[in-house]
Amino acid sequence: MAGKGFTVKKDWDNPREHAMPAEARVPAEVRLGTVRVAPATVLAPMAGVTDTVFRRFIRHASLFTEASSPTLSAAAGEDQGADQGVEPGASLVEAAVSNAQSGCGLLMTEFTSADGLSRMRETKRRRYLTFYDDEHPIGAQLFGANAETLADAARIVEETGFDLVDLNLGCPAKRVVGNNGGSGLLRDLPRIGEIFRAVRKAVTIPFTVKFRLGWNDADIVCLELARMAEAEGLDGLALHARTREQGYSGQARWEWIAQVKQAVKIPVVGNGDIRTPEDAAAMVAQTGCDAVMIGRAAPANPWIFRQIAQYTATGRYDRPTLEDRYRMIRAYFQMLLDEAEATKDLPRDARMGETAGKMKQFATWFTHGVPGGAKLRGDIYHSKTGAEVLAQVDVFFRAGMAGGGESVAEAEDSGAPFFPEGEMVYD
Repeated sequence: MAGKGFTVKKDWDNPREHAMPAEARVPAEVRLGTVRVAPATVLAPMAGVTDTVFRRFIRHASLFTEASSPTLSAAAGEDQGADQGVEPGASLVEAAVSNAQSGCGLLMTEFTSADGLSRMRETKRRRYLTFYDDEHPIGAQLFGANAETLADAARIVEETGFDLVDLNLGCPAKRVVGNNGGSGLLRDLPRIGEIFRAVRKAVTIPFTVKFRLGWNDADIVCLELARMAEAEGLDGLALHARTREQGYSGQARWEWIAQVKQAVKIPVVGNGDIRTPEDAAAMVAQTGCDAVMIGRAAPANPWIFRQIAQYTATGRYDRPTLEDRYRMIRAYFQMLLDEAEATKDLPRDARMGETAGKMKQFATWFTHGVPGGAKLRGDIYHSKTGAEVLAQVDVFFRAGMAGGGESVAEAEDSGAPFFPEGEMVYD
């Protein structure tokens, strides 16, 4: 559910800069019960963002194969290759380390109301639970406060064919917390225990949970909650290392991820302030977590999973050119148009790919840091149809590339938020 409350910020408060320690590597894989997540990277659930179009877009934007890997001379130079024991001209990608198929190991749905899922019509349910074969492995995230309702919704998730089900105990949005969902439940550990038992009994697919440190600094419950999850048979957990009171402000406190990792034997996924491949490697090095989860960085940089795979394998990663950004934006917008066309005959609440509105929502993230990006966002904002939006994208980027990739506007893009539609709520 999208709505008011805490929203994504493109910038981080006092972002830390990390250099990759020599021993740091995002793990090649992690197993959540029977599900193999390779590499150990997860796309975070984000309402209004991680629908089937965006998930497939991320999966294919993340493709990273040995064949496309830079060779020694291009990537690292002779000296670095010798240090790694690689012959000159050889690929630096090791499949066991970098994953030869995709830089994103696990996709997650938008977080979905268990109450709504159990009541909604089959046609509307399709809006939240549609996925395609190329999205596996994929998990569905639910939120709610009633154990029986969550168990029923988890059964629907399993019957639909998802690989795992996840419980949201992290969302800080007022509309969710007001109904004791998301991080609101962090104040009621006995009820969380009831939910764990009910959902675990209801499904055979892996069951995981994502949560925050606690309601506030005076009520940190992450260690107790992690131990409870393990005791009740959950297959893994993800910790966003902030309290509910923090929202998305300040820095994520990774030291708590390290403590949770020490407290349990089930896999621990770290989340919070991963903006770059260096951040992902540093989180693993500092916390010992088994995997990393990325949320708000993904809409602004859909290549981040591929970059992490490259960085893990080679110590370097490619940064997108202006042409790369053009191809990326155009590809995603075309996917939205195609999905809208494919679902146009369905009831309105079951259609997907909402064209012009969805394009406007994403334009502010996709053009962040692009010289003259504010001009493109303005042109998109005044467009009436998806076709008009696509035409504005073509005009803008072709002009920029014809000028050698330099700015197409006099002022550099500030990256300031532009569209009120550009808000998204996430865990």
